[in-house]
Amino acid sequence: MKNIVLFGPPGAGKGTQSAFLVEKFGFVHLSTGDIFRSNIKNATELGTLAKSYMDQGKLVPDSVTIDMLKSEWSKHSHAMGFLFDGFPRTKAQAEALDDILEEAGHQISAMIGLEVPDAELSIRLLERGKTSGRPDDANPQVIAQRVAVYHKETAPVQDYYQAQGKYKAISGVGSISDIATSLEQTIQTL
Repeated sequence: MKNIVLFGPPGAGKGTQSAFLVEKFGFVHLSTGDIFRSNIKNATELGTLAKSYMDQGKLVPDSVTIDMLKSEWSKHSHAMGFLFDGFPRTKAQAEALDDILEEAGHQISAMIGLEVPDAELSIRLLERGKTSGRPDDANPQVIAQRVAVYHKETAPVQDYYQAQGKYKAISGVGSISDIATSLEQTIQTL
């Protein structure tokens, strides 16, 4: 079983590439963003809480995110592998994910980081904001806050997996198909 953390800042292409990886490798895709947006759309208590943080470009607190992910993960006991997208975003979440997987006799195979310059991220997010209906993609100040939060709070998770020898970096700049090919080659070497 391969368990992959797809990592990168907002707008790096994690969602786009996740669809390819799910089709290619049969992973169960667990996207915290998708799960939060579903809860927001359905006006659940978790959705309302998550929205209050997301609208400010902030991370949803670890305890809420970890509980939500563990609940989703437990629904797929017969999965052949998982693709974690948008999780973990903090060292505490990475440690919790290790504990969750270890209890089931599994571990993270690799964290693959899509590396994209900040200026490109802003362009991508503003463009996505025109069609996504997401207020956090349409506001340049919120985008700047999201990218700043990523660098301050999320990027250090890379160090956690690097220390375990599990971090693999690939360029998130280029055509969608070229990036997909790089991802496929990286996963096949695991």
